[in-house]
Amino acid sequence: MPTRCKEIKTFSQNVWKNSLLINIILEVKTSFNIIFIQEPSWSSIHSIPSLSNCEGKILVGVVNYHNWLTFIRPNTNESDYPRVVIYINIRLYSLQFSIQKDIIDHRNILLVSFFNNSNIFWLMNIYSDASHSALKYLKDTEVNI
Repeated sequence: MPTRCKEIKTFSQNVWKNSLLINIILEVKTSFNIIFIQEPSWSSIHSIPSLSNCEGKILVGVVNYHNWLTFIRPNTNESDYPRVVIYINIRLYSLQFSIQKDIIDHRNILLVSFFNNSNIFWLMNIYSDASHSALKYLKDTEVNI
């Protein structure tokens, strides 16, 4: 039987690349279902064995937390790390969340869809940098959206 959700509470915060602040938010804001984070911190998680490097390749990522599903756009290179992340409380796991990179593909925008009561819903997390690149991208692609 599909999960039905009558109310979804969201929280949004720019964390200025502070992983401690992300951990605090994920620990304290448990009454929220969805948390939008802008400017997440990227750090090395651990080393992955490699045939070409005896020290291994460093795996870089954002904060993960046991009660939250982490949604982030895959990055193409180190200078293109995404600037937005969405955390979904595991209570909503059955709503079938999915990143929609095929619709919007920008490091400052994350579009996620989910199903509730046989309807599709959309969530969008946007980081507005000094050059307003996300807003310009949305304006330029509005015909496609």
